[in-house]
Amino acid sequence: MNEPLVETRNLGMRFGGVDAVKAVDFTIGTDELRCLIGPNGAGKTTFFRLLTGIHRPTSGWVKIDGHPIKGMQTHQIAKLGVGIKTQIPNLFEALTVRENIWLSARRKHPAKGANKVTGDILARLRLSNLAEAEVSKLAHGQRQRVELAVVAASDPKLILLDEPAAGMTGAEREEAARLIQELNKSCAIIVVEHDMDFIKTIAKTVTVFNQGQILMEGNIDAVLSDQRVKDVYLGTQPAGVTL
Repeated sequence: MNEPLVETRNLGMRFGGVDAVKAVDFTIGTDELRCLIGPNGAGKTTFFRLLTGIHRPTSGWVKIDGHPIKGMQTHQIAKLGVGIKTQIPNLFEALTVRENIWLSARRKHPAKGANKVTGDILARLRLSNLAEAEVSKLAHGQRQRVELAVVAASDPKLILLDEPAAGMTGAEREEAARLIQELNKSCAIIVVEHDMDFIKTIAKTVTVFNQGQILMEGNIDAVLSDQRVKDVYLGTQPAGVTL
C-alpha cells in the first residue's frame, strides 16, 4: 500500500484548558479531494493550521509525503510540495496576473521553464484574457482565481484551501468549483469550507469535525444523510441550505 500523502496520528492542540483538536487520526492520498466541514468552533481551522505549521501540536504528529513536519517552519513545509491559499488573497498588487504567476513558477523553474509553466497555467485555468491585467484592478472573484493559479504554478503535491468560496457570487463559486476540480487532476486538495452548497459541487470525501474530533468521514451523500451530522449542524447551517 502506498504511503498517504498526509497522515496524522493522535494529533492534538490545546489552548490553555481547551482542547481545540483532540486525538485526530487523518489520512489523505495523493490524488484525493477532501472537504473539511463542521460547525463554528469544531476544530477544523486549528487542524488546518497544524498541517501548515502555523500551530505546533501539543500531542501526536503530522507527516506530509512521508516527512514528519515537527519543528518545521511554514516555508520548509511548503518545500515539501504544499501550496496554501488563505481567505485573503496574497498577491503583488502592482504586478500583472502573468507576472504574479511567473514569480511563483520561477521559485521552482529556470526562467524559460517558468515562462512555459505560466502559459500553461493561464490556459488551463482560463485566465489568458486577464494575463496583462494589474492585480489591484481585479474584482474579488478574479483575485481569488489568480491566487489559485499562483499556488498551482509552484507545482504542489498538495493544496490547502481555506474557504475558497468566501465572498463570491453564485457564478464565481461555480467557476471556483471548476478550477478546484481541474487542479485536483494533478494534486491532492484539502478544502475547509462553510458553504454547504459549494461543498456539494466539489466534494468527493468529506471529513466532519465536531468538538475538536472527527465525527465521521464518507462520501457527501452519506455525510449529509447522517443524523449525527444533522444534529451538530442544527441551528448553525446557512439559511436555505438543507443537510
